[in-house]
Amino acid sequence: MKLIVAIVCACLAGSAFARGSHSSSGSHAVKAHTTKKGTHVAATRASNPNKTKRDNYSSKGNVNPATGKEGTKDPSR
Repeated sequence: MKLIVAIVCACLAGSAFARGSHSSSGSHAVKAHTTKKGTHVAATRASNPNKTKRDNYSSKGNVNPATGKEGTKDPSR
């Protein structure tokens, strides 16, 4: 019984460590910068690039976790 508890604890600790590393998260940091036209863009997070538009923060049905704003873009276009 103690062995089973130890194995479960080890698995839970391992999965918590993996989530905390951000290596498998669905987003990445975007540094603050100034555009060529002189517009300042604040630091934020963006969803990682992939071949779908359905999981982007700006797509309808999704919410940006940093700002709380709902997506407005149609993901099928």
